[in-house]
Amino acid sequence: MPDLMDTYIENREMVQPNHANNLETTHGGNVLKWMDEVGAMSAIRFAGKDCVTARMEQVNFRRPIPVGDNALLKSYVYDTGETSVRVRVRAFRENPRTAEAELTTDSHLVFVAIDDEMDPVSVPELSVSSERGEELQDAALASSKRDA
Repeated sequence: MPDLMDTYIENREMVQPNHANNLETTHGGNVLKWMDEVGAMSAIRFAGKDCVTARMEQVNFRRPIPVGDNALLKSYVYDTGETSVRVRVRAFRENPRTAEAELTTDSHLVFVAIDDEMDPVSVPELSVSSERGEELQDAALASSKRDA
């Protein structure tokens, strides 16, 4: 049974001018793409199978990420269904010189595990065996209910 902490992934993207809009901040579409990619990484690691995006729930853009900062993405699996995997994904602006980070965007994504024929397949149960894992799961569940 995979553990929540086994699915925790952090990834970074250096925000370049080609990622930016006319305000010299990251296009929202780039942030969504990066969130989808890191969320898929968590889902695939959990399921041990390919996973496809089924749904991106409410996305909250709180702050922009300017050119020159890093987009720090954090994701983890916090709940499952028969074939589905729920992943919390948050994006932060991170100063590359100081590592100071600030939440910019958050969402919950649902992925479906698939086989070679692209048919849905069952996923294992999620275990949570650490205090940190319980904190992350509780935060994701509370956030999910608040956004519903």
